[in-house]
Amino acid sequence: MEDEEQLYDVIIPPGVPRSIIFEVVEKFPDVKVVERKERLNFANMEGDERELLAFRGKMEVAQAVERYVLQRLDDFIGKK
Repeated sequence: MEDEEQLYDVIIPPGVPRSIIFEVVEKFPDVKVVERKERLNFANMEGDERELLAFRGKMEVAQAVERYVLQRLDDFIGKK
């Protein structure tokens, strides 16, 4: 297991359009969509856990995915 490269998760914020998730999977074939439990730390949900989706991949790919998703979200909501 020492030869395996560490994998990183990019949490997919709730509300991200499915079309963007599908785009990422097509554009970045080395990334997997996984479920991940996360504690919520805001408002009246302090300490609650939720199953969230995340993209999982090697560090360089995860960073590229994060940049891509943020850019697509900016495009989606109309920011330039």
